[in-house]
Amino acid sequence: MAKKHKPKFVFVVGGVMSSVGKGVASASIAKLVQSRGYKVASIKCDMYVNVDAGTIRPAEHGEVYVGADGIESDQDLGNYERFTGEVTTNDNYITTGQVYQEVIRRERNLEYKGEDVEVVPDVPKEIIRRIESCQKKNKADLVTVEYGGTVGEYQLVLFLEAARMMKAANPDDVAFVMVSYLPTPSLLGEQKSKPTQYAIRTLNSAGIIPDFIMCRADNPVTQDVKRTISNVCSLPIERIISAPNVESIYDVPLVFAKQNLGREVLKALHLPVRPSRMKDWEGLSRKIKRTKKEVKIAIVGKYFNMKSCKDTYISVIEATNHAAWHHGFKPKITWIDSESYEKDPKKVRELKKFDGVVVPGGWGTRGIEGKIKAIEYIRKNKIPYLGLCYGMQCAVIEFARNVLGWKDACTTEMKKKGGRPVIHWMPGQLENIKKKKYGGTLRLGEHPCQLIKGTKARELYGKAKVSERHRHRYEYNNDYRVELEEAGLITSGVNPEMNLVEIVELEDHPFFMGTQFHPEFKSYPLKPNPIWKGFLAAATKRAKKS
Repeated sequence: MAKKHKPKFVFVVGGVMSSVGKGVASASIAKLVQSRGYKVASIKCDMYVNVDAGTIRPAEHGEVYVGADGIESDQDLGNYERFTGEVTTNDNYITTGQVYQEVIRRERNLEYKGEDVEVVPDVPKEIIRRIESCQKKNKADLVTVEYGGTVGEYQLVLFLEAARMMKAANPDDVAFVMVSYLPTPSLLGEQKSKPTQYAIRTLNSAGIIPDFIMCRADNPVTQDVKRTISNVCSLPIERIISAPNVESIYDVPLVFAKQNLGREVLKALHLPVRPSRMKDWEGLSRKIKRTKKEVKIAIVGKYFNMKSCKDTYISVIEATNHAAWHHGFKPKITWIDSESYEKDPKKVRELKKFDGVVVPGGWGTRGIEGKIKAIEYIRKNKIPYLGLCYGMQCAVIEFARNVLGWKDACTTEMKKKGGRPVIHWMPGQLENIKKKKYGGTLRLGEHPCQLIKGTKARELYGKAKVSERHRHRYEYNNDYRVELEEAGLITSGVNPEMNLVEIVELEDHPFFMGTQFHPEFKSYPLKPNPIWKGFLAAATKRAKKS
C-alpha cells in the first residue's frame, strides 16, 4: 500500500502589480502536480467584502464564473476547471465578505464560548478553516491557494497571516510562490528586477519567505536576472521560474514543465516525484500552433467600451477556441457593440462577412434592440448563430416580432407591463426584486435538461439528458410556447423539474440555437462543449465555402 502523505498547500501571491497571470500560474501548478498522479484542488481568495462576485459589474471585475453548485465567483475558477478538469464549487472560492460574515455569525451564536473575538487570530483561523475544508471535501493531495491582488495591499494582510500560521504549524506542508512582473523600460532595453526585490522584502515583512519566484515578463528571464533574484531571496536558481508571454495560456504548463517546476514543487513539499504525463497537453499545444485556417466569429453585445472584452467574456472566448481548434481552425473574434446597430440599422449588413455570430449573456435593456436587429439579419441570411442566456431570449423576441408579427413582443426586463412578454420573470424573482434581494437569488448552478428526440441539440449531445450551468432571472414564457412552436421555433431542451424551456432552435438553418444556460462554463480544451462544437462545425463549413 502506498504511503499516505499529509495534505499539502501552495500559496500563490502577486508582487509589484496584479493582472499578470496569477490565475494561470496557479492553474498550471495544479496541472503539473496532477499530471504526476496527485489529486488536486484550487482555491481563489478575493479581498472584496462582497460575499461573492455576483453583484459586481462585469466591467469592474470581469466575468462572473458560475460553479457547479451555483457559486458566482471570480473568473480564475474557470481557468482552474479548464486546466485540471476538477469541478469547482463554493469551497473553491473565499472572499473577505464570506469570512467576516461567518465570524460574526459564530459570535452571535456563542460558538466562541464567550471569549472575546479578535481580528487576529480569529479571522485568519476562519480563512484556514475554509482552506482545510476544501482540501477535505475534495480529498486533495495538494491545494493551490491563489491570493488576489499584490503583497503590498492592506486588504491582503489577514490572508497572509493565515498562510503564515499554516506554514508555522506545518513547515513541510506549505510552500509559497510569488508571481512578480519584471518591467523592461524601452529606453534601457533590459529587464529590471528591483520591483520584484522590493516585493520579496514586503512578503518577508509578513513573516513569509517565498519558495519560488515566477518572473513574468515579455521575454524569457535572463540568467543574470535569475541570479540576482536568487541571491536576494536565498533561493536555488532552479526555483526562479521564467514566465514569458506565450501564444496561448495552454502553453504555460509546458513552459513551466521544461523548467522542472512540477518536480521542484513536489520536492519542496516532501512528496515523491512521480513521472509526468503531459502527452495530451503537448498534443493540444502542437495543434494550436499548427492551426492556420481562420474562422471569423462576431460577438455582438455590450460591456465592450468599458473594460477588456477578454476579461468580461473569457469563458465565451475559451469555448470558441476549444471548439475551433477541435475542427482545425483558429478563431478570429470581432467585438461588435450592439448599440451601433440602433444608431445605424444598415450597419447590421456587416454580419454577412462573418462565419458565425454569438450574442452572449448580459443584463439590462441597453443595446437590446441592436441585438434583436442583428439576430433578424442572421436568421434571414442563414448565418450560424448561438445565443447564450440573454442571447436566447433575444432570439425568441425577434422570432415573435418578425415571424409571428407580434410587434409588441418583449421581455419584462424591457417592459414591466403591457405587450406580449414572451420572456418573463421566473417564479419568485419579482418578490426578490421588490425586497431588494439581489445577491445569490438568481437561478444558479447546474440543472438538468431533457433533450427532445429528433432535434439538433439531442444529436449534438448524443444523449437524452444533460446538466448545464445557469445564471438568470428571466425565462421563456410557456403561455406563448404553442404558437411559437407552430410557427417554427423548435423547443429542443426542457428542464424536467420546472418545465422551463432551456434550448430553442430552427430547423431550416445551417445552425440557429439559443440556450438559456451557459454552455461555455463546461467547455474544456481537450473536451469542447457539444453545443459549441456544433456551432463551430457550421461556422467552419461556411468559412471553407468563403
